[in-house]
Amino acid sequence: MAMKLVLVIFAICRLLVTVGLTMDPAELLRLVVDGQLSLDPSDVETASKDFGLMSRAEPLAVMHPASAEDVARLVRASYSSAKGFSVSARGHGHSINGQAQAINGVVIAMSGGNRAGGRRETAGGVVSEKGLYVDAWGGELWIEVLRATLEHGLAPKSWTDYLYLSVGGTLSNAGISGQAFNHGPQISNVLELDVVTGKGELLTCSEERNAELFHAVLGGLGQFGIITRARIALEPAPTRVRWIRVLYSNFSAFTKDQEYLISLHGQPSSRKFDYVEGFVIVDEGLINNWRSSFFSPSNPVKISSIDSNGNGGVLYCLEITKNYDDSTADSIDQEIEALLKELDFVPTSVFTTDLPYVDFLDRVHKAELKLRSKGLWDVPHPWLNLFVPKSRISDFDEGVFKGILGNKTSGPVLIYPMNKDKWDQRSSVVTPDEDVFYLVALLRSALDSGDETHTLEYLTNQNRRIFKFCDEAGIKVKQYLPHYTTQQEWMDHFGDKWPLFYQRKMEFDPRRILATGQRIFTGPSSVSTAGHDQL
Repeated sequence: MAMKLVLVIFAICRLLVTVGLTMDPAELLRLVVDGQLSLDPSDVETASKDFGLMSRAEPLAVMHPASAEDVARLVRASYSSAKGFSVSARGHGHSINGQAQAINGVVIAMSGGNRAGGRRETAGGVVSEKGLYVDAWGGELWIEVLRATLEHGLAPKSWTDYLYLSVGGTLSNAGISGQAFNHGPQISNVLELDVVTGKGELLTCSEERNAELFHAVLGGLGQFGIITRARIALEPAPTRVRWIRVLYSNFSAFTKDQEYLISLHGQPSSRKFDYVEGFVIVDEGLINNWRSSFFSPSNPVKISSIDSNGNGGVLYCLEITKNYDDSTADSIDQEIEALLKELDFVPTSVFTTDLPYVDFLDRVHKAELKLRSKGLWDVPHPWLNLFVPKSRISDFDEGVFKGILGNKTSGPVLIYPMNKDKWDQRSSVVTPDEDVFYLVALLRSALDSGDETHTLEYLTNQNRRIFKFCDEAGIKVKQYLPHYTTQQEWMDHFGDKWPLFYQRKMEFDPRRILATGQRIFTGPSSVSTAGHDQL
């Protein structure tokens, strides 16, 4: 205990010297009485990097909060200080470009504790069976939320492909997976939030209460507040999943079928799939290694065995699922057969497996464990996620999938459409201005394998070539999980939403304390310039 107190005092003194805190040190000590303000080198090192492993920014300290009030006290300390210091919330560290870093500031390690509503609670959150919702701490991982809600026979409606992400992290972006065509992104399934604003205020917000803050924070890239609690809508959970993959050699047929399937979102559950995704295959290694447990090792898929119709060896895989339980098990085969009859895939390319619901949702974690065992997880990840308007997806295919990528991808390339009317336009997220748009996610890993096409430099340059192609072709893409380095790029990204985004920033974080790693605004302002028009 004595050593902890010495470290806390040292951390506070460092902040006093660095950022000119004007409050009494005794008051600062009370900031961390419940949690911990850490200068431990291992904590600082962890907070200095992220999953992308392409940037490093060392904070002065790392806070491990015991409650939402701890978070509020820290932000208030910055807001009331003469110079201020940056504060960034870090979940499981899966940012790609340093978005959760806080150089010479404090990183709040939100994950690793089980808290909701300012109290320690059961891991995963507090479930209301009557209200059909779960209250989850902002740093809770979605896998824990799933486990907690399944104990009540319930589950959230919308997911991400990977569940070892924090609730606050995905809600600060959008949170998307194959269910988004039907239920919208995760931010469309939030009933209420507790948020610590850039002024250090701990506020509850919803559609009816502090609505402007509610919509700002959802998809707000951490710019307006730190999510400490989220009330997430639930539905009865299925028990099993029929997981189906079919292949296409014709891109137009592939996208036509994807768009048809997402158009069924208003149909009864028996007449639509529950999940619609897809991916691009340019080499045999991808389809047999990515989520490789799907296919039998004794019967690998051969691209050469399927007529590619002169597509240069490029194939497209439609990935769909149907949820069911004991009450619908007898009809599941007939429902799937009726839906598949409407599709134009390669007839001999149907691959099906059946597994528990939780195993399907947690499918990517199995791939993670395999990559970790081979030392291929903790490597740079120059990922690129784009929203592409439906009207230009064929042009994107010709220029990128059949052009820039060549015959090696160094990781999966996802592609699937979503319905814009499932996204609340009052949120801070920006999407293409069309009723249907596609996610194209190039989830590549930079490897030191001796192959130039796997290097970080090569993949980063390839991303630049993709942006240049879109710009020259007039394809108005929007980045998902955006990363820009200039003010003008951010203004172009937000487009018509920029004035509102800026207005919200000045209202909820006028000193620009929060999430400076996003590089949307300059760092914390001094008291004399707070609220002035500085970007």
